Amino acid sequence: MNARKFERIRLTGARGFTLIEVMVVVVVLGILASIAIPMYTRYITRGALVEATTALADYRVRMEQFYQDNRTYANGANCGVAAPAGLANFAVACALGAGGQAYTATATGAGTAAGFTFTINQSNERATTALPTQWGSLPADAGTRWVVR
Repeated sequence: MNARKFERIRLTGARGFTLIEVMVVVVVLGILASIAIPMYTRYITRGALVEATTALADYRVRMEQFYQDNRTYANGANCGVAAPAGLANFAVACALGAGGQAYTATATGAGTAAGFTFTINQSNERATTALPTQWGSLPADAGTRWVVR
């Protein structure tokens, strides 16, 4: 008798989701993922760009301090201050110009920031010289500012 009672309870108490309900949930999750993943990826990339702009601005300050002490940006054949190293997403390099009275520091992206290139010089002229193709083409004012969005 216990077996019959158990069987009757199991049949009348059986509940679950229908296939259509499960498919609706899958479709909704797919739509949310197709919107959220690209937005999150761009968010991560924009966060990585701050590393370059901060490093270049800091480097310019240190180069100006070197210039105040030495009246040149050159230290032999190199820039007066070593370029920032150990950045996660960018490599920074410095190029001298005009007999040590000018320089251009360049941050070139790698990893998450691949395709981005930013520059700054002794006149504090900031420029974006390259963007990844998915960010479109360089805006007209990219030669006078850093593009970070």
